[in-house]
Amino acid sequence: MFSLTVRSNFMIAHSLPRPAFGPAQGMHGATFVTEVTFRRRSLNQDAIVLDIGEAGEVLGAVLSGLNYKNLDEHPDFAGKLSTTEALAQYIADAVAAQIREGDDGRELAGIDVTLRETPDAWASYSLEFDAG
Repeated sequence: MFSLTVRSNFMIAHSLPRPAFGPAQGMHGATFVTEVTFRRRSLNQDAIVLDIGEAGEVLGAVLSGLNYKNLDEHPDFAGKLSTTEALAQYIADAVAAQIREGDDGRELAGIDVTLRETPDAWASYSLEFDAG
């Protein structure tokens, strides 16, 4: 399996209003380093997984809809908890929706999204695609 990873960061505000989240129940900010790994069983005719520029542009477009936003007011998170894990899934689904439109995107085996809150804590989500 081959892979290509791009990374970027974004900042949000949100609250997690349940006792399980302790002090994070109140409004607070978070900065995430986002890594998206694109996986492919074989390389394309140019011997790459995917154009690295295209991968970065797609990630940037998805993150622009989250960056500096209060997720408590974001329509895509209405009635949902915006945990790190939920954000990883949201980003994976949004990236997949865009990248799968291209020829190389249709050949991907899946993507993995990792959100790093600190150097010591992160969460990931893996999205598998049907064989192309």
